[in-house]
Parts: sequence; C-alpha cells; structure tokens
Amino acid sequence: MSKYATGKHSKAISDRSGLEFPYREMVREWNGSFVHYTEFEPKQPQLEPKPIGGDGVALLQVRPDRTEPITTVMIPQDGFKTYQAGSGIINVNVPGHGLTNGTTYLFRGAPTTSPGTGTPTNPVFAYGSIPNFDGITGAQITQGSGYAITTGLYDNGARVTTDYALSNFFFFTVNADTATTGDIKGGGYGCSVGPITITPWLKNLLISLKICLNVKDKTLILKCMKKYVLIKQIKYVENMEEILSNGLYFSKLTRRC
Repeated sequence: MSKYATGKHSKAISDRSGLEFPYREMVREWNGSFVHYTEFEPKQPQLEPKPIGGDGVALLQVRPDRTEPITTVMIPQDGFKTYQAGSGIINVNVPGHGLTNGTTYLFRGAPTTSPGTGTPTNPVFAYGSIPNFDGITGAQITQGSGYAITTGLYDNGARVTTDYALSNFFFFTVNADTATTGDIKGGGYGCSVGPITITPWLKNLLISLKICLNVKDKTLILKCMKKYVLIKQIKYVENMEEILSNGLYFSKLTRRC
C-alpha cells in the first residue's frame, strides 16, 4: 500500500501569497486553502451563527399575587382634629393610610352589635356612632354619602403636600357643623374610613371576632380588631364555619400571609 512522503526537505507554495515556505510549516484552512501558518485565517464566526432560543418569560415556581379585597382603614384614637373655630375642615391623622386623593370614603364608628337586636351567638353587626367633639357631631361625620377627601394636611389656610403629610394625613369638610374652638382632637377609639360599601367577608369576620373573643373588655376587642381586621394587610381567616359553630377563641384563628 502506497504512502505519502513526510516532506521534511520539501517546499510548498502558499495559495494565499504565492510565496514559498517549508512544506511542514503549511496548514490547511477551513475553505481548503493550503497556506503557511503565519497566513492562517480562522473561519469568520458570523458565517455560522449559533442558534439563540427565545427569552424566558414564565417562572418555574409561580406564586402570583392576588387582588386585595377592599377593606376599611383604622383611624388611631382621636385621629380627627378640627382646623379652627367656625370652620368645617377636619384633619385626620392615619399613618400610611394609602387612600386616594379626591375619592369619596365613608367614616365609621367602632365595630359593635346593634343594640336590642340579635342574640349573643347570632348578633347583628353594626358600626357604632362617632362621639361628638368641638361642635362637630358624629352623625355628620358618618353620613351615608361619605366625603371626598384631600390627601395632605390643611394648615395656615393651605394644603401641605410634603411626602410625610400626603402619606399620613388627609382632610375633608364636614357638612353643616363647624368647630367651636378649633385645634381640638376627637373621634374616640375604633373609628375607620373606607369605601361606601365593604365586602361581605369583612362583616362576617367582625361578627366572628365578636363571638370568639371571650372577654367583656370592649377596648381589648377593638385592639384585636385593629391588629387583625381593620388594616389593609389582612389576608383571610381559615375555618370560618368552625369558628361560627364552636365559638373558638381568637388565639386559635389562623392567619395566612
């Protein structure tokens, strides 16, 4: 069988430059050209582009967010404050309220059960009245049509729109009533502000709390409601039917975040 010579003493002509080089210093290019190694040119990468797949969009482990149910926002104790004597403007201090400027909201008193109706195990849920203060009647604040609020703090005849004021204060003008003295706080404990109509699950939960809390101290009940109900971060409570039927204590409620 024939074989090729090694070319140890041979010369070769480059296909690129036409110059003579030692045979054993020649190399073959990707296109078949026989050239000296100093003339070698690799194949241009753009001639054979690598395939690129589409961008990843979907996640492997999906935990989508959910739409928060509309709830009321707790107003701190005596969160209302009249502006000045003869004015119906009331500033409200609600840290991190998250309310929308210009939107109409309804003010409500402390959660309770309607007097004279229902039974201890089947109460009729209601919101209590807001106490009168500085010439402003609670009935005017809690009127059924609500009030359009303005975010920020009303001070020195103008709206204060600093980041702190917008995030923690809003004000509205109460109908009919005006302040007697001005710069007076009021409203008591357990008041809230929220949409005109709240979702039924919130009412059911408040009724359940009234049943499950085996305490007579109304202040303690309201504190529990403030912590677990009247905040926007509330999720939902499991075993609602079991709570209603067995009257479990509030400590046994499970809260899913």
